[in-house]
Amino acid sequence: MSYSDPPPPSGPFGGQPPYGGDQPYGAGQPGQPAKTSGKATAAMITGLVGALTLCCGFFVVSSIAAVVLGFLARRDIAASGGTLKGDGQALTGIIAGGLGIALFVVSILLVLTGVVDYNFDYSTS
Repeated sequence: MSYSDPPPPSGPFGGQPPYGGDQPYGAGQPGQPAKTSGKATAAMITGLVGALTLCCGFFVVSSIAAVVLGFLARRDIAASGGTLKGDGQALTGIIAGGLGIALFVVSILLVLTGVVDYNFDYSTS
């Protein structure tokens, strides 16, 4: 009886497939749910804070941050190939941030034209 040579191994370590397979770096494992983008969540929160606190003019900075973060998040989500979600949150941040900026500009124009007066002198003497 003679034996033939054994077949060559099909992968590293004798037939075990390589770790990660053919997935590109950063891609999620198959079957894992998509992760929500932190930038999208931050855009939504800062946009709502900026739009809802219009009475305090310095919060316009959070509206500007919401618009910037919203666009960055949407770009990241589109480039992630389905591993990131939160496009609706990013869009909410963009819209709420834009609304906060627009209302801030309108309030400044109303004050500068004299339509709204911040002189709260109610004395009758």
